[in-house]
Amino acid sequence: MPDRLISLAAGIMPEATPSQLIECAAASEFDFGGMWAERETWTSATTRAIRRQARDAGVQLLDLEVAWIMPGPPDPWLTELVDIAAELGARNLLCVSSDPDMAAATAKFQAMVDRAQGTGVRVNLEFGIFTEVKTIHMASTILEAIEGEAKALLIDTLHWARSGGTAEDLAAIPHEWLSYCQPCDAPADGPDLMNFDAIIDDAINRRMPLGKGGLPLAAMVDTLPGHLPLAVEERSAALRETFPDLAERAREVARTSRAWLDRQS
Repeated sequence: MPDRLISLAAGIMPEATPSQLIECAAASEFDFGGMWAERETWTSATTRAIRRQARDAGVQLLDLEVAWIMPGPPDPWLTELVDIAAELGARNLLCVSSDPDMAAATAKFQAMVDRAQGTGVRVNLEFGIFTEVKTIHMASTILEAIEGEAKALLIDTLHWARSGGTAEDLAAIPHEWLSYCQPCDAPADGPDLMNFDAIIDDAINRRMPLGKGGLPLAAMVDTLPGHLPLAVEERSAALRETFPDLAERAREVARTSRAWLDRQS
């Protein structure tokens, strides 16, 4: 297996400020950093400051989170996030949808892809049972309807597994749709799919280091293109409690992730 490039997913440290996310990526053995932007607190001054900090620290951003498609009229914040990602030099913008109107959600996603054309940003549609795009098949249907090379499909191993995904599903995805993925491990037994709170708890509190749970990670990673960067999405209450220091947390996730990847090579 080729050496994999890995990134610090912002979800590992939900309490971190944008500046701390850059600091932690720089202080750990990750190849990239991830960024989270909140509408209520992010300003043009934030964009300039984070771009400067990342440049000075030598941190390249793999992704910016999260563009959340909601029901109703198009939200200008979604295309603004594309502009922010481009200005930060982030390769990807993560997008999820809570709009049950698939035609409307597709149109909103298309608008982001159109905005991203020529910027170096790819807009990645993430599926998961906590959203209205619940499976890899639903996401593929949307991607097939989208025009433009800036479109992409994001696979999170937890959401892939919990939604019934298989390695065969991954193998059927056009490689040109893939820009990066989000691996983690987790208990083999998932939450009650009728209990939304349990689904969310599973996603933000019960993830595990690569190779420490029961997900078929090796089959997934072996199926993905070797050049695809991995944004390690180890959201975990145990990780947050054991490593309250953000930099130590980042270093631990980088260490365990590289150790597992080395064992797969």
